[in-house]
Amino acid sequence: MASQNLLVELFVEELPPKALKKLGEAFADAIFNSLEKAQLVPGAEITGTQAFASPRRLAVFIPNVLSKAGDRPVSQKLMPSAVGLDANGLATPALLKKLAGMGADASVVPQLKRAMDGKAEALFYDSMMKGATLAQGLQMALDEALAKLPIPKVMTYQLANGWDSVQFVRPAHGLAALHGADIVPVSVLGMNAGRETQGHRFEASVPKIVLKDADSYEAQMENEGAVIAAFAARRAEIARQLAAAAAKENLKPIEDDALLDEVTALVERPNVLVGTFEKEFLEVPQECLILTMKANQKYFPLLDSKGKLTNKFLIVSNIRPADASLVIGGNERVVRPRLADAKFFFDKDRKQPLDSRVLGLSKVVYHNKLGTQGDRVQRVQGVASSIATKLGGDKLARQADQAALLAKADLLTDMVGEFPELQGIMGRYYAQHDGLSDEIAFAIEDHYKPRFAGDELPRNMAGVSLALADKLVTLADMFGIGEVPTGDKDPFALRRHALGVIRMLIERDLPLELDWLFHAVRLADARIITALSDFIYERLAGNLREQGYSAQEVDAVVSLRSQRLGDVPKRLAAVRAFTALPEAIALAAANKRVGNILRKEGITTVDAVNSKLLKESAEQTLHQALSQIAPRADAAFKAGDYTGSLQALAALRAPVDAFFDKVMVNVEDTALRANRLALLSQLHQAMNRVADISRLAA
Repeated sequence: MASQNLLVELFVEELPPKALKKLGEAFADAIFNSLEKAQLVPGAEITGTQAFASPRRLAVFIPNVLSKAGDRPVSQKLMPSAVGLDANGLATPALLKKLAGMGADASVVPQLKRAMDGKAEALFYDSMMKGATLAQGLQMALDEALAKLPIPKVMTYQLANGWDSVQFVRPAHGLAALHGADIVPVSVLGMNAGRETQGHRFEASVPKIVLKDADSYEAQMENEGAVIAAFAARRAEIARQLAAAAAKENLKPIEDDALLDEVTALVERPNVLVGTFEKEFLEVPQECLILTMKANQKYFPLLDSKGKLTNKFLIVSNIRPADASLVIGGNERVVRPRLADAKFFFDKDRKQPLDSRVLGLSKVVYHNKLGTQGDRVQRVQGVASSIATKLGGDKLARQADQAALLAKADLLTDMVGEFPELQGIMGRYYAQHDGLSDEIAFAIEDHYKPRFAGDELPRNMAGVSLALADKLVTLADMFGIGEVPTGDKDPFALRRHALGVIRMLIERDLPLELDWLFHAVRLADARIITALSDFIYERLAGNLREQGYSAQEVDAVVSLRSQRLGDVPKRLAAVRAFTALPEAIALAAANKRVGNILRKEGITTVDAVNSKLLKESAEQTLHQALSQIAPRADAAFKAGDYTGSLQALAALRAPVDAFFDKVMVNVEDTALRANRLALLSQLHQAMNRVADISRLAA
């Protein structure tokens, strides 16, 4: 059972580039996990496993794989003793049949163990299970790996015999499986494993690569096959070449991890070259040129030190000819028509003012239950104006109203029709061309922000007002027709919209309350308001936990469902400062106890305390302390000093502890009990204005 390193490679036709990275990782993980389950890689860690993925291959290298797993004892439950044995302790026909099915006979009956299984005694058969051979384990691992691969779309193709067909992401042409230098006899997709594979389609030094052993795979692929087989290594080499080529031009390549991943999945032997295009195309907004070069040609545009697009770009070629001029020239000829199309669209769109397109939105269906984009624009206009009036008065309201009217007009332009990713951006350019102010133009562009986690917020308050309105109308409309996210499904990106609302309210510390915003979008149905409110607070809690706040801190603050989300960071800071106090744990526990008592008694209001009914010294002391401390905490709360408000309550620890040690709340005297409950309700109210500190109790 000696261990050696294992190499498995599946050689295929060009794999889908956007899926290649995941396919390579999934292939490696699935094979490793299956072999580990079969105990063929005992004590191994997946960190020692290396995944390989290139356009024409999926492979995995796993160190220290056994040729055969060790035998292991197993205990198998057979059946209840009352069923397997008769009154004389002899095997029943049912037991004998069960044993026969396991390859045993009546001779093992005396060796069967009896043990309790729940409430009844059962029979157990102890035996040695033979360990799987590597051929058996790897065959199962390959079958499982191919079945579990996250394949975007399966192809059905015929095998060489012309009769049989198989299914895979792309036709497969080779299978290599080496345990050290030995071939592992496995098969998949109609192919038997060997030691041969192929390298680069054009630049390999040999037509067939004969792999010496598992350890030599990566080096042979690079030296004989002209292939950098590891996805990560190939990606790093492309990034290095991009940076070096840009540095020679005193420029920098655009940063785009998704594009870098895609290009890595398109080439096996990367070679970065510099191309150019005519400077006249730079008159077109750089976002258009960058998008067409990235999306259609997979080029890396080059920017100057100020982030402005230049007329140079980087090509990641899959070949390394001695003279690259033909490759560069070919790519320059290909990109020119794309840039010319962008210039044509831009010039044509500017001949028509943006506001002339607004009427056309009434013919564009937004949702069959919600009307047209024109209808939606009118709703967003009203909400944006209301928010802007609240935030900045009539002048801001006029800006937000005009920006809202024009925000969706660029959807009807040729440029956005060709490149939907440019919606908003082109609206800004066309608004500026029409002579509108930057406040309105930037609001048009920014009303989609934040578009993703970490994205910047709108640049001005007109943009904030419009972005809030646009997202709130979307949320209200979709919740109103029952289009609520479920599980991983969120076709209208409502989670992103909710997070955008949360970020703007918090990061801009806007003086807007959620209930007021719901009223502004004309939400009247209590059930929809509750559902949408729950949705927003759930997104808020999740976002705060991602920022590093503990679940207890988040729960303590969010459970109060503060109407003004801009207060949340200050409340969290106050809770964190409070938890550092020595009194915090005891007060949190006491507050939890108070809440339980009040809940059990059904008390939801805060009644006045009759000081004449305070009989015990401990309750008198608590009432006196509360009378002195609560006003100070309340004043700090109203001033926005949440930390000071919570810390003022620390002085209540001693009188609260004494109250619970010496005073019985649930006494027979009705008036006395009611008075003590009133005292506790006042204490509960005072302690939970900033956060529900009972949530901090263990």
